Parts: sequence; structure tokens; C-alpha cells
Amino acid sequence: MNLPVDFKEKYQELLGDEAEAFFASFDGKVQKGFRLNPLKEDYKNVTNSLADPVEYVETGYVGEVSGRTLEHQAGYIYSQDLSAMYVGEVVEAKPGEKILDLCAAPGGKSTQLAEKMANQGILVSNEINRKRATILAENIERTGARNVLVLNEDPATLAQNFEQYFDKIVVDAPCSGEGMFRKDPHAMTYWHKDYPVQCAKRQREILVEALKMLRVGGELVYSTCTFAPEEDEQIIAWLLAEYPYLEIVPLKHHQGMDQGVPAWANGEASLSGTVRLMPHHFKGEGHFIAKLSDTRPAQVKKVKNKKKKRQASLSTEQINLWREFADNFLVESPFKVSELRCYGDHLYYYPKNGPDISKLKFMRPGLLLGVFKKKRFEPSYTLALALKPAEVKATLNLTRSQWEQYVTGNTVSIAEKKKNGWYLLICDNKPFAFGKLVNGTVKNFFPKGLRF
Repeated sequence: MNLPVDFKEKYQELLGDEAEAFFASFDGKVQKGFRLNPLKEDYKNVTNSLADPVEYVETGYVGEVSGRTLEHQAGYIYSQDLSAMYVGEVVEAKPGEKILDLCAAPGGKSTQLAEKMANQGILVSNEINRKRATILAENIERTGARNVLVLNEDPATLAQNFEQYFDKIVVDAPCSGEGMFRKDPHAMTYWHKDYPVQCAKRQREILVEALKMLRVGGELVYSTCTFAPEEDEQIIAWLLAEYPYLEIVPLKHHQGMDQGVPAWANGEASLSGTVRLMPHHFKGEGHFIAKLSDTRPAQVKKVKNKKKKRQASLSTEQINLWREFADNFLVESPFKVSELRCYGDHLYYYPKNGPDISKLKFMRPGLLLGVFKKKRFEPSYTLALALKPAEVKATLNLTRSQWEQYVTGNTVSIAEKKKNGWYLLICDNKPFAFGKLVNGTVKNFFPKGLRF
């Protein structure tokens, strides 16, 4: 690989005798990885060989997966770099917590957090770039998670609305992308020797806003996909100096993982608890990870007796249409009417005790249940991926061949005699979409933008 001259000179000086092995690693094969999704029923029942599990992520595996398979389309598998999946792992997300993934696109870390939270608590996944936020929302939807809000805001605006709100915050910061050179050579075209310093300035600005949103006693996970000390060790040293109540939480170092280098932070901090993932030592791409804890003693905050603002309430007609669908289709609805919100004609399930996001830009204000159309309710593709077969009264099993027909936008004919109406479509015990049966033909409702 034809690495930038300034890049080679910099890391020759920093790495010394290791530099040649480091440079040679850029010509090595990119090692792919993927995770399985425990939000799905019988999630280990996939067709891929699981012979090479990832040591540090229970649901992680080494190997490449196709996006044109049932398992991927239905949200059972998520393709993710082996380094990136360790970031989501060290967050140690737990059910019931309030977590912010501040720079979340394309969604690998958010999907991992959502899976660990088991639909309990609140996960806010934010992405400032609108186009990337759309991709983030699609990836979140495939997981079947019910407790995620996907926002499209800048950190400063979020900080004004979420003062000391989150138990944990993940900042996978925009960076110079040096760790992606092997995977994406295009990243070299916008790199220059001053770029890491420019990125570090932006990272500090983001972290200032992020810490305003972290509750006392909370935890911050900071990561980048770059090797640059200016964006890694020096950022952590700056955080520890600027916010004396922060302390590094030591991370476990698995095979091939290195420690942060104190000398690269001008020796100002002990960085043995941070993690550097270098491609000449580790299978994945370049990464840096640090976890910090707010050590201030917890304070008892006075709770204001403030009536919570009700967002986008439903009309009586909409409530009746939803109830009619739920009574006919669901065994027992997990979605209470009091937790439903309607934006235009779109109906969402809004997590219990969710924050007020009425003044924020969002992509998905909860789980999209469906759309109201001309005195009827039409369930969404997103809802199909969030339901388990046992929760539904009307299911229809299709073969792999019929699945292929459906995801390319075609109707499917069935010989089995069933009454007309909505059905949750299932292939190999995996729900993958809704279909409407009309006289033996399954009408296609697979989203046009996602068709194969």
C-alpha cells in the first residue's frame, strides 16, 4: 500500500523497530467479523459456520457474511469489524440503563448496546449527518430493538436537553481514520500531517458537550479508529487534567491488544488501562479505546413536580384502529396505548419513561409500529422484525425460495388454505416481514428501498 510519506515518517519515529512490521500490516488481508443478535428467538440457529468465535465478545465471530441472506436481512447477523465490536463490549450495557451513543452511525455499537439492554431502559443513538443517520436507523430497525430513539442532532443541542441524564455515554469520535487505511484506502486521500490535530480539536469540543450529559457517577467510553496520539492518548490526558473527577477504568487486554503509550501523552497520565489495537499485533483494524468513570459522590437532586409533556397524542379514531389491529393480530399487545405516539400518520411505540424529544430532530422517535391509511392501520416492516412468532396470532411459513421472491418485491402464491388478512411471514423460524394474503396470494409489502 502506498502510504502517505508524512504518515510513514511520523510512525517510523514513534514506533522505531516496530515500524516496518506496522507498515507491512497494511498489505495484509482485512479480517472480517460479525455478531449474532440475542434479541432474536433461537438466534444461534444460523447457516454460517461458527467455528471461530471471538474471545472477547460472547456473540462475536471471525468470518465474512453476506448482506443478501435471510439471516442478515432479518437482523440475526450484523457484520462488524473485530476491533469495533470491543468498543461496544467494554461499555457493559445493562437492561434498564439510560445510554447515549453520541456518534452512532452506521450503527454497529448501537446495535450491540441495544442487544445487551434486552429492550429495557433507553438507548439514544445520535448521528449529526442526516444521510448517515438514515443508515443508522435502518440498522437499528433490523435488530428488532424496542427501546431505541434515533436522533439527528449536534452535541451542543443534545446537551441542552439532556443535562446529567445518561448513565453511560459512548463517544466513538470522528477522527483522522488512520486505522481504516487498509479497509478503506480512500481514507488516505483526505489525510495530511495536520489532520490529526484538527480532528483532536473537534473531539475535545464533542467531549465537552458529552460530559454535560453524563450523570454524576456515570461512565464515558471514548474510542477512535486512528493511531494518532493527538487523538488518542493526548485526548485522555486532556480529559483527566480538565476534569479531575474522571478516572480511567482499566480495560481487560486480550490477545494482541496493546496498552496506551504514556510517552505519547507527554507522560502526563498513566494509560495502562486503555487499549490500542494495532494491525501488526491484532486481527482487526486500528482502534483506540478508553473508559472513564465520574468519581464524584452522588447527590440527591430535588425532583420538580413537573407534568411531563405528552408528545404527539393519538386521536380516538387512531386508538380504535390500532386496538382493532392489535386485538386481531397480536396474542397480547406488548405496546400500551399510553406509550404510543403519532407523528403525522406514523404510529410509534415510545419507551416507558422516555425523555422529551419534541424539540429535537429525530429519525425514529421509538419503534415504528405502522401507518394509518384511509380508516385502516397498516403494520410496518420494523414491527415485523421486532415481533416473535409466539406474540402473533397469524403467521405464515415460507420456503427459502419464496423468501427470495418476496425480498425482490414479488408476490408469493401459497397452496395452503388460509383466510385473507395480515400475516407475519416466517422462513426457517425467522420472522422477516409482513405480507397481506388475498385469495391465496401474498401481496408484497417489503420496503422498496431495501429490496434485493
